Amino acid sequence: MRTNPPMSSTASSDVAPTRPAGPLGRWAGWTRPALVANLVAQMGLVVTGGAVRLTGSGLGCSTWPQCEPGSFTPMLREATSIHPFIEFGNRTLTGVLGVIAIVVALLVFTDRRRSRGFRVLGLVPLVGVALQAVIGGLTVLLELHPAVVGVHLLISMALIAASAILLYRHDQGVDHPGATAASPALVTLGHALTVVAAVVLALGVVVTGAGPHGGDDEVAYRFTVDPVLIAKLHAGAVWAFLAVLVALIVVLARRGPDGEVGARRRRAALVLLAVTLAQGAVGYAQYLTGLPEVLVGIHMLGAALLTASVAWTVMTLRRP
Repeated sequence: MRTNPPMSSTASSDVAPTRPAGPLGRWAGWTRPALVANLVAQMGLVVTGGAVRLTGSGLGCSTWPQCEPGSFTPMLREATSIHPFIEFGNRTLTGVLGVIAIVVALLVFTDRRRSRGFRVLGLVPLVGVALQAVIGGLTVLLELHPAVVGVHLLISMALIAASAILLYRHDQGVDHPGATAASPALVTLGHALTVVAAVVLALGVVVTGAGPHGGDDEVAYRFTVDPVLIAKLHAGAVWAFLAVLVALIVVLARRGPDGEVGARRRRAALVLLAVTLAQGAVGYAQYLTGLPEVLVGIHMLGAALLTASVAWTVMTLRRP
């Protein structure tokens, strides 16, 4: 009697490759480029936002959603400075990112071949951009209050992490983010890495909010804390993060080759180590040289790269 072949152990009840791709199936080849563009643009927004702050252009546009009363764009006048154009440039990039997020949402959410969880994740960049536009407006209306500016940055970091996870899951076909890692040690280290990274970013926001770069030469409300003490706490958190990362690398090395999965994990962890060391070097350099704007801007880019690398590394610890 003829019997059916056994189902593969990697098959998922949530993923049905025989399903139709959906109304945008013929455009499915554009999904990965759209996800890469989304991740790059999310990090670019952090850099342009930093440029707004570091050039004192935070109130270059005096209102929101218009740049100036009666105009959505800067008005050319004889006494007009460059600040409105820098702030307007950041707002323009937000619009571009919004278009990319719409494309991502359409391509991912309509792909019926993937699980519902993965498809819903494709909506996160679009929802995040809309939320960021509102919070960006509040930063102007509240005259660059450091708490609002800090929330603005932390949400950007969360969106970078979500975008990196979305790209990873697309590339690896991971439709179940709750899949277990290969060992309890990797689960623990992955969780620890995430938690300590969140602490590092949060303390970094407080350091920035207590420092000299308020975003405007006249209006510069700052956190009333000792910036030196907060900077030392931030550095301590970075060292703790580095210790957890080294422990992860040691555990991965002791596990042996472990095939392509093991190679992917070690590669991601080593990239994260390189990003962490570079970011730490820039952090100490800017602290010892009086926080020059260029180094602060590079440090903000490094924070974005670090966030994406942490998300990617933690995802590799899970078994599809």
